[in-house]
Amino acid sequence: MALGVPITGCHTAIQLRFGDQADPEEIEHMTITPYLLYEDVSGALRFLSKAFGFRKCGASMKGPDGKLNHAAMQFRDGIVMMGYPGQKYKNPKRLGQSTQSLYVIVDDVDKHFARARKAGAMILEEPQNTFYGHRRYGAEDPEGHQWYFAQEIKAGAARKRTARNSKPARSKAS
Repeated sequence: MALGVPITGCHTAIQLRFGDQADPEEIEHMTITPYLLYEDVSGALRFLSKAFGFRKCGASMKGPDGKLNHAAMQFRDGIVMMGYPGQKYKNPKRLGQSTQSLYVIVDDVDKHFARARKAGAMILEEPQNTFYGHRRYGAEDPEGHQWYFAQEIKAGAARKRTARNSKPARSKAS
């Protein structure tokens, strides 16, 4: 359980890697599960599915007002839970600042980027190779949560880029 909410019905890495049914105890006791707060959980479900390829999993719950106040989504072997904490909550967009970001590994970052852009995600950073061997881009969801998606690139490509950028600039002799 995370925050007292079972996440049964979501697939874990064990199921994805070996094809066996995951033990519900393993699902309910994942070491770390991000829990994001949204003013509009239903809207977040739609956007994360369309823009980033997440899939709804597990049980959703509605509050006394009939509004969706808890849900979970899965991407590959990872799970993100989300909830609505009440009317006093202000999402990062309304706060005017981000309080966290999530880093998600994908198979093809350029293809993922194109999907996110087409779905209307606010792009924070175009795809680029990093010095630490990942190709990544950054996007923001409609409520201001920041997401970075990356894929590992060949070590040689990252080293060449780093070496090129670390060479001192040549100055012309006068």
